[in-house]
Amino acid sequence: MVTSQPIRKLHSMGRSVRLDTLVRLRWLAVIGQTITVLVVYWGLDFELPIWACLAVIALAAWLNVAVRIRFPSMHRLEPERAAWLLAFDTAELAVLLFLTGGLQNPFALLFLGPVLISATALPPRMTLMLGCFAIGCATLLIFVHGSLPWDNEIPLELPSIYVTGVWLSILLAIAFIGLHAWEITEDSRQLADALAATELVLAREQHLSQLDGLAAAAAHELGTPLSTITLIAKELELSIKPDSEHAEDVRLLSEQAKRCRTILGKLTELSSGEPFDRMKLSTLIEEVIAPHRNFGVAINVALAANGFAEPIGGRNPAILYGLGNLVENAVDFAKERVEVAASWNGQDIDVTISDDGPGFAPEIMERIGEPYVTTHRRKHPSVDGEAPVASGMGLGFFIAKTLLERSGATLDFENRPSPEHGALVHVRWERGDFERPPALAS
Repeated sequence: MVTSQPIRKLHSMGRSVRLDTLVRLRWLAVIGQTITVLVVYWGLDFELPIWACLAVIALAAWLNVAVRIRFPSMHRLEPERAAWLLAFDTAELAVLLFLTGGLQNPFALLFLGPVLISATALPPRMTLMLGCFAIGCATLLIFVHGSLPWDNEIPLELPSIYVTGVWLSILLAIAFIGLHAWEITEDSRQLADALAATELVLAREQHLSQLDGLAAAAAHELGTPLSTITLIAKELELSIKPDSEHAEDVRLLSEQAKRCRTILGKLTELSSGEPFDRMKLSTLIEEVIAPHRNFGVAINVALAANGFAEPIGGRNPAILYGLGNLVENAVDFAKERVEVAASWNGQDIDVTISDDGPGFAPEIMERIGEPYVTTHRRKHPSVDGEAPVASGMGLGFFIAKTLLERSGATLDFENRPSPEHGALVHVRWERGDFERPPALAS
């Protein structure tokens, strides 16, 4: 019920990086590196190639100025260009470390910075390449580097095993922290994309409801002039002679007026305005399941009144779409039968949708309702005829759950107890939430 193209577009947009972000981070690095070099040289009175270090830092500053002139501040960089800029930052840091002691320099841990930025903003392939480049630079600095700035009277000699430990810590930090940052960012990105898809679905359903109301209003406004046209056409048809040259035109006018009345009658049936903006729970359920009755799966409806008046709620697009998505999923995976059971009392309303299919896969039971999680496997075999195949983007349950929760519902997912098989979805509202108008319920 949700096409994947808009979601893929949203997902790809999230991979771009705003140029201003990288420029600000590089200015921060330039300022920090400059202060560090000057403090070590003049403040601590340690020997180091001050002019070479400042030249390398000036090169980074020049690049910042160049990209700022070349592109507007709000420009979003393609992943490839952003990766090259981050690779430059890694190389610039490597040259500074080469001039100031290599991995003996405690600032060697800053190799993690560009990789961490890449993990949160760029595709995994580019993050992997950037991580390998950073590890390669760190490895080279074990063997090739200048002397560590230190007191000439008490020279510092770090053992090779310590330098190897520093190299190993950099490698592990890049691997584990980079992977962790990527996973967190990817989860956030997927959730944002799924929420955007939910908003699109809800906007579409609300738009359709508004069109229903517009159609009803148009039918009402056109009814009076059409009645006048029909009356005049009948009078002309009675008064004109059968052999008149205009007799056929008058009959045609009368027939078309009747046809217009029929069309307006159909438009009125689509109305979601008064008195159709509120409907009984049984009517709502029937509207939800009607599009899914002709797919070779029996859909049974069971209502349990429990002696209380049937709930009457607003024709809420969120509820219609959410329940419709759950019913569609049940029909898709059922073998022969789907059952929609509804019960209510003075406080609560319960709707249970069940099927006789394979049920939810055990490994994803705790993650049902999260975006991009395919809930359970289809009963249809794969191409080779052996194993069931999963399909879809896993957004259906997330969207249904989000829309229904916005209407005040709570959802529970489970499988039928053995020896039965199939999935059960319980939807529960407080009666006041269900009977509240949609504008307030959402």
